[in-house]
Amino acid sequence: MAEINTETTVGTGELLFGKVLTPLGLVTTGVIAVSTEEIHYVGEAAWLPECYAHWPVSQHGTDGLLIPGFVDVHVHGGAGHDFMNCDAESLEAITKFHSSHGTTTMLATTMTAAKSAIDRVLSEVNTFRTAGNMLFAQIAGLHLEGPFISPKWSGAQNPEHIVPANIEWLEQWEAQYPGLIRQVTLAPEREGALEAITWLRKHSITAALGHTDASYEEVIAAADAGLNQSVHMFNAMTPLHHRKPGTVGAIMYDQRIRAEIIADGIHVHPAAINIMARLKSENNLLLITDAMSATGLSDGEYMIGDLPVVVREGIATLRDNPAALAGSTLTMIRGFRYLIQEVGLSLEDASRAASLTPALSLGMQHSIGSLEAGKRGDILLLDAELNLQNVWIGGRRITTTDVN
Repeated sequence: MAEINTETTVGTGELLFGKVLTPLGLVTTGVIAVSTEEIHYVGEAAWLPECYAHWPVSQHGTDGLLIPGFVDVHVHGGAGHDFMNCDAESLEAITKFHSSHGTTTMLATTMTAAKSAIDRVLSEVNTFRTAGNMLFAQIAGLHLEGPFISPKWSGAQNPEHIVPANIEWLEQWEAQYPGLIRQVTLAPEREGALEAITWLRKHSITAALGHTDASYEEVIAAADAGLNQSVHMFNAMTPLHHRKPGTVGAIMYDQRIRAEIIADGIHVHPAAINIMARLKSENNLLLITDAMSATGLSDGEYMIGDLPVVVREGIATLRDNPAALAGSTLTMIRGFRYLIQEVGLSLEDASRAASLTPALSLGMQHSIGSLEAGKRGDILLLDAELNLQNVWIGGRRITTTDVN
């Protein structure tokens, strides 16, 4: 099936030939007509409208696989930089690095920290976004992971900064930076959390649970209040027991709650990911990286927020608590391959988890997340082994090196 923008074609763009993953399935002899304005046509090459025939053909060849760009709603940094210590230079470095690994949209994710530190991140990211100079992965807004979490499950979050949910802070941030905050992670059993969840959903902000000691009943009550997502599934939450389902059991049961998953073979066993994929089959599973500053760099000592981290063989743990994982060194392309090659997901399901479902969680499914006419030209070219070959963001080809 072809999708055509029937408006009069203005200017020119580029034709990308290959196998094309569309919402209706894989088109084996497909083409995408894309400009810096939008995707104009996706479908069978034989049905390409005459008005695009004069557009130049990309030199990537015709044997590759074209899929939508990845959307990462939970990422703390990369290439030696952390969003908690960001400025314009580091924001460009983070977005450039992750775009070279297939991320075309992301949420800058904070840590549990003092309010003044979170204030500064909000200001820096807002300035970066409004300057209109985002050349690489587009920062769609912020994900506040904390500080409204449980001290019992702080993980790699600094317990010194944990506080009860504070609607006054949320109101202040939303008033100062309208629409900038897109997701807030909190512990739903904590004081003021249910009221905060209701406030968040009223303002179209994803209300996610994480770093939580919530019981099954408390999670269901939170979902009734509007809770609609969980962060890094299975990690930093009460586990499943057949007589005490806990946080994990409630997320598995309740289809109102989407589930983030870190598919790196470290945080979650592939069988557990497969189970979650079966339970969250209706656009309810999101691939995330939870990547920290060491992502893309060698083993050594780093920081996540204000806590020291040691990375050995790509595994990040707190220096003072080696049992505590401290984010990951995962990239989206690696996680995408892992979902297919190790977990056993289909190409379509893995793409949905990496692109369309996170776009839905952001309310951006009408502009990103799938290859359709009228959407932004965020496109990835993969080879037969699912290695990343080229990236287009907003129809503009990004030059990448060492992309895998």
